[in-house]
Amino acid sequence: MRKLALLFMLAVAPGSQLSFAQESQPTPKQPSALAGTDSPEALREHVPVLPAVRAKYWNIDPAVGYGMKDFGNGVYALSDNGWQSAFLVTEAGVIVFDAPASYGKHIPEAVAKVTNKPIKMLVYSHIHKDHIGGSVAFKNIPGLQIIALDTVSDFLKEMNDPNRLIPTETFKTSKTIKLGGKTVELTRHNYHSNEGDLFIYVPEAKFLMAVDSVTSGYVPFQDFDLSTNFHEYLKMFDEILAYKFDNFIGGHLTDTGTRKDVEITKEYTNDVYQTVKRIHNGLNERAFDAEIAKTIVPDNEFLIFKALLDRVTRDSVAELEPRWINRLAGVDVWLPSHVRAALIYVRWDDKE
Repeated sequence: MRKLALLFMLAVAPGSQLSFAQESQPTPKQPSALAGTDSPEALREHVPVLPAVRAKYWNIDPAVGYGMKDFGNGVYALSDNGWQSAFLVTEAGVIVFDAPASYGKHIPEAVAKVTNKPIKMLVYSHIHKDHIGGSVAFKNIPGLQIIALDTVSDFLKEMNDPNRLIPTETFKTSKTIKLGGKTVELTRHNYHSNEGDLFIYVPEAKFLMAVDSVTSGYVPFQDFDLSTNFHEYLKMFDEILAYKFDNFIGGHLTDTGTRKDVEITKEYTNDVYQTVKRIHNGLNERAFDAEIAKTIVPDNEFLIFKALLDRVTRDSVAELEPRWINRLAGVDVWLPSHVRAALIYVRWDDKE
């Protein structure tokens, strides 16, 4: 995702000081027949980012490298229009939530712009280096506590990556932090990373951070945000919506989110799942295999099976794309991978 986001940021940087809300509102293009290839012609034919999404890009000063929003009650969000993180200012010090590789080195200076309180804690949402690979910038902060799931810590110890500092304090399922009159609730979930993911909740601010879950205005990233457990991913939306929050950070791209963003991504994900399940389960495999065997050597079972999976994928994408192409950005980019992720679950894990 780093390469994709870099290309994206380079594309928007020249206009970073402009108000996209004032530009003309072109009618979104229909998906190209070339979509799915990496030729220059195909890349140019991809559907442009929806105007409503472009209007919410943060105005990032390239000389600074990040932007900051005050959510109130001590919570500040950071973004470079590619990654997102946050921090909480309390009377006794500051708690930082993630340190993305792209701008993590700037987080201490961002904190210093709003408070003279020291950074006391750094919380890791999960293991991925794009979200915590900037933690090396915190290496020389005296007495810093780095808090993470025990499984995250075990993985980082094995990796021995100098850019991802080893946690100093771990827990298994949940932990409540109280510092300077503020509360942070950390809860383990398993929708994304093999080593677990955290929901980070600040009740006083009605702020929730669930990284690599929902990207405001966009469909999820490839394979439903690289989910290693689609069964748990389907549950994730209701788990998020069970919290009382006004502001939401999903960790990526151009805007922070609200409950509405969670609800629409839930709708999209369930539509993908139910459509794939209906098309897959409605296909007569015996008849399909017999037809394919007329042109493919019958003993090439892998190829026959691939043709079946490809058929379900094509039919599902063809049905889903028109419903979503003008509702969320990136549909033509990642929908085929979402269909594949759902198909793996439907074919091998789901009930009939």
